[in-house]
Amino acid sequence: MIRVEDLWRTYLMGDHELHALRDVSEDIADGEYVAIMGPSGSGKSTLLNVLGCLDSPTRGRYFLAGEEVADLEEDALAEIRLRHIGFIFQSFHLVPRLSAVQNVELPMIFAGIPPGERRARAESALAAVGLFDRTEHKPNELSGGQKQRVAISRATVMDPGLLLADEPTGNLDNRSGAQVLDLLGEFHADGRTLIVVTHDPSVARRADRVVVMRDGEIAKRVKGSEVGDLTSLFELDRPAEGAHR
Repeated sequence: MIRVEDLWRTYLMGDHELHALRDVSEDIADGEYVAIMGPSGSGKSTLLNVLGCLDSPTRGRYFLAGEEVADLEEDALAEIRLRHIGFIFQSFHLVPRLSAVQNVELPMIFAGIPPGERRARAESALAAVGLFDRTEHKPNELSGGQKQRVAISRATVMDPGLLLADEPTGNLDNRSGAQVLDLLGEFHADGRTLIVVTHDPSVARRADRVVVMRDGEIAKRVKGSEVGDLTSLFELDRPAEGAHR
């Protein structure tokens, strides 16, 4: 599904180069559930943005479903994002003036799907996350957990094979966060590849495996079931068992 080889992402800060990603190589199989962890500034969100075709690497190669996408033009990348990738963000990114069902319809508008089909699919997607009775509610009429479930509906309504989530529970209480993670787990169980950026070990433990980043590099790889607290996870003096590249 995903292969990155010798990936770099460098930003120019005046006369200074900031290397957000340094020589990152990784394979992620179809249907895998991977968590990306690391301290603030470690490059985990930058890597997610590159994997989601929201950003392009400075150098290196990126293959998605067998196609090299690192050097594609923006129009081609936009089509890949629309058809193949669903995004879930910490801050939800809902349009405030639109109802829940209208927010879910947005990607289908860009895809040219007729209005009647759009509405039916959006309502079905909201029903799938337990929000059929909130279809006409605007974001300011929803709780944080409900907003994130709307965002999940929007991310999955085009039936993408790849779901990317950046701190999906970061703005939620424990109960709402657990509900969101359960939903993501259900979509993963249906065969989607799921990649989650998180600082929370309890979130990472749900993943098949965890990629730990530091200073733009992959520092270690562990199984999700082996994740302890943050201190033990970020210790880098011991090689990970069953390291996967």
